[in-house]
This record gives sequence, C-alpha cells and structure tokens, in this order.
Amino acid sequence: MSNRSVSRISVVLPCLDEAASVAHCVREARSALEANGLVGEVLVVDNGSRDGSPDQAREAGARVVYERTPGYGSALTTGFAAATGEVIVMLDADLTYPVERIGDLVGPVLRDEADIVYGGRLHAATRDTMPWLHRWIGTPALTFLMKRACGGLALRDSQSGFRAFRRSTILELDLHSTGMELNAEMLIKAAQRGLRLREVATGYRARVGRSKLRTFSDGWRNLRTILLLAPEILLIWPGLLAVLTGVAMTVASFVSPGGLPVGSLRWQPVFFASIALVLGVLALLAGAILAHVSSVVPVSVRRRYDYIGDRRFLMRCTVGGGLATGTGLVADIALLSNWAAGSSAPTWGLALASLAQSLIITGVAVGVFGVVGRLLTERRRAEVVVVTVPALERDVSALS
Repeated sequence: MSNRSVSRISVVLPCLDEAASVAHCVREARSALEANGLVGEVLVVDNGSRDGSPDQAREAGARVVYERTPGYGSALTTGFAAATGEVIVMLDADLTYPVERIGDLVGPVLRDEADIVYGGRLHAATRDTMPWLHRWIGTPALTFLMKRACGGLALRDSQSGFRAFRRSTILELDLHSTGMELNAEMLIKAAQRGLRLREVATGYRARVGRSKLRTFSDGWRNLRTILLLAPEILLIWPGLLAVLTGVAMTVASFVSPGGLPVGSLRWQPVFFASIALVLGVLALLAGAILAHVSSVVPVSVRRRYDYIGDRRFLMRCTVGGGLATGTGLVADIALLSNWAAGSSAPTWGLALASLAQSLIITGVAVGVFGVVGRLLTERRRAEVVVVTVPALERDVSALS
C-alpha cells in the first residue's frame, strides 16, 4: 500500500526490568515492520530498570530513552513525545502481545479508517495467560464502565495495551496519567473528541518475567480515572434515572398499597423505591461534585456545575435537606402515634413509612453536603483573603 511506504512507524515499548524478554520483543517488532513493508523504529522507554534491560534492547536494535518518573503511563507519554514516526504502535515489552500483528493495527490508521486501533485480548485469553480475576471480573467490569463513559462504544477489552494511532492525534489528547490508567484516559478522551476507535482481535500470550500489574491499586486508579473523566455518564444520568424510578414506584405504592400484580404474585415496589431514591440522590451529589472539581473533565461540562460552589445553592441544600429530614420525622412520628393509640394502620402506611425513611436519609445527606460545602467555600475565600492582603500591602508599599 503506497501510504505505508511514506509513513514512518514508531513502536514504543515501556520497560521496567524486562531483561528476559525485551530483546526478543524488539527483534519481533523490527521483523514485523519489515514483513509489513513498514519503515520505522523500535523505541524502548526505560523506567528505572536494574537488570540490564536498556543495554539488551539497544543491542537488539532499539533506540532507548529514559523516564525517571515511575509508572507505565509516565513511560508511554515520554515515548510518545520522543517518537519520530508519524504513527505510533504501543505494546508491552513482556511478549504478551503478538507483535507480528502490528500490521493489523497500523493498517486502519494509515488508510484513515480509524484514529485509534487497539488489539482485543479476551477472545484468546486463557488461565495461563491472564489471571481469572482479571479475565472474568476486573477487565469486564472496567470495560462495562468504559463503554458507558465512551457513550456506548462497542468495547470488548478496554484494558488492552496494544494500540496504534497517529502521533499528532495522541499528543492532542494531552494525556497525564502516570500509571495503568493511561489506557482508560486515552479512550475516554478520544471518545469525547469524537475520534474513531476500532478494536481488532489480536490474541494474547503468556507473560515472560514478573508482572508489574497491581490488581487492586491499579483497578482503583482505573475506576478513579473513569469517574473523574465521565461523571455525567456514570453518575449523574444514572442517578437522575434512579430518582425518577424511585418517585414513580413511591407513587405506585400509594395508588396501589396492596402491591402490583406480577403473574400470580403481587410485587411491593415500595421497598425498591426507597433504595432507588437514596442511591439516586447520592449519585447525583457525587457526580455533580466530581464534575465541578475534576480538572480533567471538559471545561464545557465543568462550567455547567459551577453552582456547586455557590453559597446560595449550598444554603438551599442545607434548608432543603433540613425540611426533608423534618418531614420524614413528622411522618414517622405520626405512624408511631397511630400505632401507640391502637388504631388500625392505614392501607398506605407501608408506603408512607418507606417514603419517610427515604426523606430522612436523603435529607441528612443533602443537608450535610450543604453545610460542609459552605464551610469549605468560606475557608477557601478566607485563604484567598489571607494571601491577597499581604500582596496588596506590598504593591502599595512599592508604589509609595
């Protein structure tokens, strides 16, 4: 293909103590470039190896650069900046990815059919190549969240580190992650900018050497990145849906206190209504806070939530939370008094009790949010004054 002959390719390999595999990986990458008629380089980014990995990579024909800041993401972003190719292929230096499939990833990018192409692993993963916790729980769970964060993108393996893209495209994404969460940041930012993403099944091989992946800490960093980058899709909209569902079920519980017929049974929506209301309100609050404070959320999204730091809004939360809590307590006291008086419980008593508990819990949550938010806002304003006044005094002294 003609465009392949003019586009230089950089194969970027992050490396930390991979003496057992890096040289083999470099040779495979160089052979794959030649076999696919691609011109380019193999760039190894050493991230503090102590086992001679850089020397072995260099002897195998790679160009070696160094990154002092530890972390998978740090090494890769340094490699992206140092690469001389128009198109970059990233993969690990542990031989897990079938390097000979480089052409399958690079092809759609060179033909301008996709902006980022990544290799799917799960179809070929086995108990020998991927721990069951990663294969059946961690990766599917993160991929599900990533699909939502990317607006319904048809993802199967969001954690694959075998990817191809144009260097100019990846630098425009302004990636900052220092660890494994770089993969999540890349895909979400690409989806937010409307880039074309494509997955190609490439397979997966057994790792050579010791894995650097830390299951729970890296999983948490991925989850944190997803939530910070897409709080609307993952928290706010699901939270709003949960609240609306809870309200609808609460109304249904008052209209039909005996429950709703489901076949030969009767379902009491009142129980799920309370759960939906409480979880929905908490998700709305959490999502709005993250959208307001996250520095990685698009500016247009962050501006929509500037009211979170407004003292008037926080005061309304405090007052509204107090009223909701008070209303729930009054309802509970009324039901308790009715029971103590020996009166028969109203048919809608269960629905009222559920609503009362929801009002108390959500009222306390919203009220506390308002109080804490005001305290933090006032503290921030006080800190600004403390910093600004001495500065003004110096300016006045300088003028005089």
